Amino acid sequence: MDPQNLKAVLGSGLLSFPVTAFDAAGHFNPDAYARHVGWLSGYEAAALFAAGGTGEFFSLTPGEIPTIVRTAKAAAGRTPIISGCGYGTEMAISIAKAAEKAGADGILLLPHYLIEAPQAGLYAHVKAVCDAVGIGVMVYNRDNSIIQADTLKRLCDACPNLIGFKDGAGELGLVRQVTVTMGDRLTYLGGMPTAELFAEAYLAAGFTTYSSAVFNFVPELAVRFYKALRAGRREECEAILKSFFYPFLAIRNRSKGYAVSAIKAGVRLRGFEPGGVRPPLVDLTAEETGMLEALIASVSQ
Repeated sequence: MDPQNLKAVLGSGLLSFPVTAFDAAGHFNPDAYARHVGWLSGYEAAALFAAGGTGEFFSLTPGEIPTIVRTAKAAAGRTPIISGCGYGTEMAISIAKAAEKAGADGILLLPHYLIEAPQAGLYAHVKAVCDAVGIGVMVYNRDNSIIQADTLKRLCDACPNLIGFKDGAGELGLVRQVTVTMGDRLTYLGGMPTAELFAEAYLAAGFTTYSSAVFNFVPELAVRFYKALRAGRREECEAILKSFFYPFLAIRNRSKGYAVSAIKAGVRLRGFEPGGVRPPLVDLTAEETGMLEALIASVSQ
């Protein structure tokens, strides 16, 4: 997909990151993954992100990513597929090229590995990945990779295929500076864990969309919340936050890593076979799975 067309698509609706399905031995399970992605593509997601954060990008080998992208492309029909990408610059370039060859419509560049870096280094890192592919690239501001507004502007000037800025850091002052500085040059994506909790604030800051993790297992509810948000139906949004998202937050916060593990448990409870999470994450306990099952049932009635 042409980067500018992808940019328009990304800003037009809700986004999500399918979990990556594993079998009992912990290997990628393409059949289970395809069935889940096919189900999700029947709902109103503007694009799906294969091998993203909720897809356990951090636990995948670089060689697994193209296979996951190809499987997602085959299962998703007309829904665009964005591939996760990251680590050090040379590895990120290799992953980006392989994902493009596998049919990815775009790249989400996740934070580099381990160390912090100065703005000059982040500029060189992002530019190298953009230069390596012809498809659209989105940068993800989070953790040790925080690109400042002036650096982002330089990157936009140098990289025509840099089309998106995703924020998972929650620094609203920087977020607003970015949207004011860059205007419509980029599409802006909310990327906080359980993004619906922050969606209203990000919408006010100029972000038209966000990636919904819970879309993985309650896509109907995720779409309903997004539509209510965009239509300004604040009371409806608050009711959904109270009935589902705050109770879900209580489960998610019971252990580190549950932002992914709880999503995978939810997918399993909806009748799919995503397998467990890979170490160093751990799955929900039986008690916590029961809590999530009750919550899903309460909003599915």
